Amino acid sequence: MTDIAVIGAGQAGASLVAKLRSEGFEGSITVFGAESAPPYQRPPLSKKYLLGEMEEARLYLRPESWYADHDITLRLGTPVSAIAPAAKELVLGDEVVHYGQLALTTGSVPRHLPKALGGELQGVFAVRSLADVDAMAPQFREGARLLIVGGGYIGLEAAAVAAKLGLKVTLIEMADRILKRVACPETSDYFRELHLVQGVDLRENTGLERLTGDTRVTGAVLGDGTELEVDFVIVGMGILPDEKLAEEAGLDIRNGIQCDEHGRTSDPHIFSAGDCASFPWKGGRLRLESVQNAIDMAENVALNMLGRDVPYVPKPWFWSDQFDVKLQIAGLNTGYDHVVQRRGDKGALSNWYFAGDTLLAVDAMNDPRGYMVGKRLIEGGKTADPAKLADPAVDLKELMKG
Repeated sequence: MTDIAVIGAGQAGASLVAKLRSEGFEGSITVFGAESAPPYQRPPLSKKYLLGEMEEARLYLRPESWYADHDITLRLGTPVSAIAPAAKELVLGDEVVHYGQLALTTGSVPRHLPKALGGELQGVFAVRSLADVDAMAPQFREGARLLIVGGGYIGLEAAAVAAKLGLKVTLIEMADRILKRVACPETSDYFRELHLVQGVDLRENTGLERLTGDTRVTGAVLGDGTELEVDFVIVGMGILPDEKLAEEAGLDIRNGIQCDEHGRTSDPHIFSAGDCASFPWKGGRLRLESVQNAIDMAENVALNMLGRDVPYVPKPWFWSDQFDVKLQIAGLNTGYDHVVQRRGDKGALSNWYFAGDTLLAVDAMNDPRGYMVGKRLIEGGKTADPAKLADPAVDLKELMKG
């Protein structure tokens, strides 16, 4: 019997148990993780770790000893096969574990290419876990021919790393522009130019017909009939909420594991947080795929598992590193109708999203000051004068005053 069980040993799970202890919870806590590594950061996987600039131990959110020191049982390499909510039981093969409360922080899983398109050939990789990156790292040899399928942030970050290491990179995107699902055309234009200048063969409006090869990928046929010789492939087609256990347990599913404003699922003894969970937001339902949400929602859920009844109000922010550009994003651009562009010193650029007069979000490229001002305005429920914003002669401090 464990008082609180947590399924998922990622950023959200680690943040949740740390918050429970810091808030004075003295009951037993057990975390179940399918991977063998202790909870670690995922964003550096496709950047510094893949470049060889960060060792595995530096990925860990905390030393493994921290969990034992705080009387948290960490069961790694231990996937949970089923949940029995009525009996408050977890099934782990032949073992059954009883719990008092349960938190699902199962995260997300990458979209895979179907077998019919060659998705099961050797040399085809996703970028999601430590094991994924360790498996593909030996392929990153100078001159190797890499095909990346998908022009989202994961695909673009992988392309940047590969180009830096001297690989011949082709990136294809089925939509008419990269980043179409998450960013305005102005931001897409910026990153398209960045990658083209760095030698990435970036092809938009181009789908994948199939990968070729007997047991290992050797080539690709694109939607326009072009045939490419490739040494390996990275699939960056986005992620899906890992909701399988919850769905099989009979919990309500709606764009992930459906939660109320307190992170509680349709079972009163089960909570959820992170990539896998959706929550009420402005009359609809929102699911966020970000480190910020994994931490903040998990900490909020921890409070509510202790009976605090604190509604979750997200303050979204994101980031991406590509070549020498740091992209920082504040807010959510959903529903924007126009964009105001601001140019700063030394190539800094920011795109500000508005719905009417309301400031929704900002994409800041090598512009930390623009990002911070935009973040403060958005979180404070304030807006900015578009005319002043577009004028680089107007100091950003003026926007804060307004």
